[in-house]
Amino acid sequence: MIHQSLRAALEGIAEQLLQEAGQAMPSDLGFVVEHPVSGQHGEYSTNLAMKLARHLKKNPMLLAEEIRTRLAAQELLQPWVQRTEAAAPGFVNVYIHWERWMAAFEEPPAEKPNHRKVLIEHTSINPNKAAHIGHLRNSCIGDTLARMLRSKGHLVEVHNYIDDLGNQLADTVVGLLQTSVQGEYSRFGDFCWDVYADINRQYREQPELEQKRAQVLHELEEGGNRTAWLGLLTAERIVQDHLEDMRAFGIDYDVLVWESAIVREGFWEETFRMLQTTSHFRQETEGKLAGCWVLKPKEGEGPSAEESEFQTDKVLVRSNGILTYTAKDIAYHLWKFGLLPKTFRYRPFAEDVWSTDRQGEEQDFGRAEVVVNVIDHRQEYPQQMVKQALQALGYREQAGELHHVGYGVVSLSRATAQLLGVDTADGKASYPMSGRQGIGIKVADLVARMESVIDAKRPQSEGLDSRTIAAAAIRYYLLKFHLQTEVVFDLEQATEVTGNTGVYLMYSYARACSLLDKAGQNLPSQGGELPAEGLSPEEHALMKHLLYWRETMELAVKELSPNLLCTYAYELAMLYNQFYGACPILKAEENVKRFRLWLTAQYRGTLYEVLSILGLPAPSRM
Repeated sequence: MIHQSLRAALEGIAEQLLQEAGQAMPSDLGFVVEHPVSGQHGEYSTNLAMKLARHLKKNPMLLAEEIRTRLAAQELLQPWVQRTEAAAPGFVNVYIHWERWMAAFEEPPAEKPNHRKVLIEHTSINPNKAAHIGHLRNSCIGDTLARMLRSKGHLVEVHNYIDDLGNQLADTVVGLLQTSVQGEYSRFGDFCWDVYADINRQYREQPELEQKRAQVLHELEEGGNRTAWLGLLTAERIVQDHLEDMRAFGIDYDVLVWESAIVREGFWEETFRMLQTTSHFRQETEGKLAGCWVLKPKEGEGPSAEESEFQTDKVLVRSNGILTYTAKDIAYHLWKFGLLPKTFRYRPFAEDVWSTDRQGEEQDFGRAEVVVNVIDHRQEYPQQMVKQALQALGYREQAGELHHVGYGVVSLSRATAQLLGVDTADGKASYPMSGRQGIGIKVADLVARMESVIDAKRPQSEGLDSRTIAAAAIRYYLLKFHLQTEVVFDLEQATEVTGNTGVYLMYSYARACSLLDKAGQNLPSQGGELPAEGLSPEEHALMKHLLYWRETMELAVKELSPNLLCTYAYELAMLYNQFYGACPILKAEENVKRFRLWLTAQYRGTLYEVLSILGLPAPSRM
């Protein structure tokens, strides 16, 4: 990869210059290798000279010229670099030898195999009602991360954690026993959506009913009774609905891990025994936490002010003996890393999906080297406590390989909230979804609504069906935002088919396919030479963006940020459409046509790779 080779060469040059001056290499010089905005400044540019000038007390331009000279002598870069230049006030610009790059473009650089086992946990919706669009953002992020890591050679295992012992399921069970919700429903999860909202309304009107929830929760945890069976049947049926929802977006799983299995297989007892050997885990004897078993955070590692609501998550066992969610999560993560002398058994749950089950069979799951948890950013402190537990037990390497991919929650725009009957008289810009109040957009309803919009906007129905296009458009909409951004979901914006949308990308891909089909036998197998008159601005811009694909992918994997791929894909499609509009292709002179067809073929191949990783279809016709 040119970017990596260039950065490595510059680091080596920096070390040489500092050694020659009798100085040690600092831990971080802070220099960058960036993409110049103007094509006149080459394909890469670095500010290394200006960073070194402070250490070497030399003129940045003189240092830039010295770096340029040494860079030009680097054997690894010589096949790809046409020239280098020093530019004021101290930049070094690098220009790519395009014909050599074209000759090698269709053969990706050989990468060292990297077969680490990565376990990704995502979705993890409470099994108490139908899934809504906030849940879907989690699933789309997690599934795309799995695709990204698989593309880099990792062995990826995907888990969906099912909290079948929590308050939410208990509320739905109480509702099934207590409320009288009626109506026509196509799915059980939709029925439970209204049941859950109705029982929470009753809690507000009859607070004494919450005693019923406590009783049901106890019976769920105890197992083997009528309530526990009702809870299991409810949860399993709703999880089937969830899997059906996710399947429409190309999202699947390897394993469903049920919280009850963690408790009943004795995972916590073993974890408790291990934690008791550390100085960070002890039972409080006084104060409001008296009788509770608490994991003490290290000095300075407690929650921030905005995370203070999770302060109680350091309690692992309450004074009444009830386990907190964090306690079970610590046990689960010890198992994920293969650090518990216990394991699950499994049974088939759905097509290619296994589920933990005491009566099942052994399977080779878990024992990961890297664990990635996709959970919204509000869960940062509980995730820190899991890492703290690993560190306290001496598993520092595993703690370093535990990654929390946090993301901003999804709320509703004012206009969308009004459509759903929410009181928006206070004039706020966005409104949170609330399962307790029945406010939100179900995944299945959103797909159906989007499908009707796509149908209405399509000039003709060829290629993909409208439902597939609708799912792809929604998936892209939820992926394109920076992870930490709160997505204010607006139905009107989500159903647009132009601009930075999944529909725009698919149309652009289909356009390239159509053009190459028309070229037929004239399609070149190799790029050949550049046009005699040189590259047009549109050709140069597109070539540069194709050059940047592999380093963009590398950065997205390193930062676990799918939105970087969305940004890249959108910019690539825009640059191709600008090229398509400005540069005649099939009617160009033969040598120019040959080059432009080759450029179109490379665009199509690259966009196909990006769309596949993003989980979007790549249609030859729309």
